[in-house]
Amino acid sequence: MPNSPSDNLLARLARHGTAPDDANPWDALAATEPEHGVAEEEEDEKLNALLGRIHQLSEAADAGPADASPDDGAPEAGGFVPTEPSSIAAAGLSESEVEALALKLLLARGDVSGRDIADQVKLPFVLIDELLRRMKNDQLVGHRGAAPMNDYQYQLTDMGRERGRRFAQQCTYFGAAPVGLQEYVAAVEAQSLTGQHPTPDDLHRAFQDLLLNKKMLDRLGPAINSGRGLFLFGPPGNGKTCIAERVTAAFGPWVWIPRAIGIDGEIIRLFDPVNHVEVPLESEGGLLDQRKVDRRWVRIRRPTIVAGGELTMSQLEVTINTSTGICEAPLQLKSNCGTLVIDDFGRQRMSVDELLNRWIVPLEMRYDFLNLPNGKKVRVPFDQLVVFSTNLEPRELVDEAFLRRIPYKIEAIDPTEQEFRDLLKLMAEKLGVAYDTTAADYLLATHYQAAGRPLRFCHPRDLLLQVRNYCRYCGEMPRMTPEYMDRAVENYFAVM
Repeated sequence: MPNSPSDNLLARLARHGTAPDDANPWDALAATEPEHGVAEEEEDEKLNALLGRIHQLSEAADAGPADASPDDGAPEAGGFVPTEPSSIAAAGLSESEVEALALKLLLARGDVSGRDIADQVKLPFVLIDELLRRMKNDQLVGHRGAAPMNDYQYQLTDMGRERGRRFAQQCTYFGAAPVGLQEYVAAVEAQSLTGQHPTPDDLHRAFQDLLLNKKMLDRLGPAINSGRGLFLFGPPGNGKTCIAERVTAAFGPWVWIPRAIGIDGEIIRLFDPVNHVEVPLESEGGLLDQRKVDRRWVRIRRPTIVAGGELTMSQLEVTINTSTGICEAPLQLKSNCGTLVIDDFGRQRMSVDELLNRWIVPLEMRYDFLNLPNGKKVRVPFDQLVVFSTNLEPRELVDEAFLRRIPYKIEAIDPTEQEFRDLLKLMAEKLGVAYDTTAADYLLATHYQAAGRPLRFCHPRDLLLQVRNYCRYCGEMPRMTPEYMDRAVENYFAVM
């Protein structure tokens, strides 16, 4: 039987080196096709390419995105960014705490995959997967079926259902795993207003849609830089609330806050969609998320919380929903690293003395004490710019001791005639009303100078809205005329 090509190559390999004129037999062997064909090699090449791509993504994730900036969805460089925990202990949690959240979630929803559980409690899947395996060994959960990406659909066993019910009786919360109080305190300190120093350019940007003169901006600047507190007082209609609501824009654009804080078994919900505006990181569009950000935290715009006449003492303390066992953070905690506006100060349902006694120490010391439902008292940061806006005279509302703790008192005075004209022209352009100088002269001479009526910053907007609405009713193009101004003044100042 003749020798095969492989046998001939083996014979040449045996005598390689003794025949210098012979070609290298190793090259010949490498050039021959394997007897099993190319199908397996193609599969190996595809697998190697996939593993290489995953390795590249993993290295990029460890190194972090290059040239990242806040605008492209990457965590901002040089600022506070919560990093993803490497273990449950590193997250400041115990396994029983995470187990309770998973059991209550399964109790409420039935069958849930491991990745959905991880997404709900905002912890890495690798940590939750390991925990679920132990829970399965403890016969608390079982596999109902397979799920994509090496995952399973989990359901409660009878033992797990019973334990989940006991947890739910104490507290029904099964959202994001809570962040420890010390981590939150450190985050507030890293993002504190006291570390921000707004410049005149920052103030111009924050108040660009308001007509404020340089004198007013120069008075607001130091007060905002102090990050402590200020009184805005003066007649109604001069923009005190509008100024207070825009103060936060002079500071950094956003901060990170935990979705919930855990203190000795109590879960306090901090993130409030009503008062907080989330600024999510942009998706990178890949299968793997390269950002190592702790998802228990949420990035929001620096908060601006406004409390008016509806403010009560209960809103300044930790409140618990007795039916669910979930605690809600007070307003001052939700406004940390931002601005808390007490609008219409002096007209709250609670007395002025009661409010002042509650905050006289926090305003001085920059920290507050909160009473928890379990009876414990904890110290928390009081790090916000508190703005008291009132139409009343401050010295008639509070005593000297409290006024000393509010270092800046700024009066929102009436506009000058030229400022009134400038604002009238600006608002006409914004509202789509054709501006007319003759009508403006008529308005000022007839309805302000002759009537002895004071000018207010809100009047141009309110009067032009009356004109625009009447013109729309009549099917005409909105424009300023003496007749339309008479009609607007008659409606607007009817009982004023």
